[in-house]
Amino acid sequence: MRAVLQRVARGSVQVDSLLVGSIEQGLVVLLGVGAGDTVEDARQIAEKIVNLRIFSDESGRFQYSLRDVGGGVLVVSQFTLYGDCRRGRRPDFTAAARPAEAFALYDEFVAILRGMSIQVETGVFGAHMLVSIDNDGPVTLIIDSRG
Repeated sequence: MRAVLQRVARGSVQVDSLLVGSIEQGLVVLLGVGAGDTVEDARQIAEKIVNLRIFSDESGRFQYSLRDVGGGVLVVSQFTLYGDCRRGRRPDFTAAARPAEAFALYDEFVAILRGMSIQVETGVFGAHMLVSIDNDGPVTLIIDSRG
């Protein structure tokens, strides 16, 4: 499982011009599910996201976690994180999980975050989305459950 985290002042997702999810301070998480990923991968990434100290203190040092600042998470499914661009001119997505498997783990990932008493908003799995990200910093990190 792969996640691109962006620390944000605010983030939102629209589908067909309708706002489906938005947060203020927190993290936008672009989440890709790979073939063979498990619930343990989802749990590992969720724990890391909630506890990673990437919010600044008054001196600008990364001192606080999402939990510490009371921030929200906007989770957006993104199978393209598994695009392999090493050959040719079109990405190869064979490393991404099949849609039914990916949806089940995406849904489990969201449930795990919600179980941690974090504000969680989402996009719409498999939909064409317009994602607005006001990156704060900018701070962008990549987490991969397989190292």
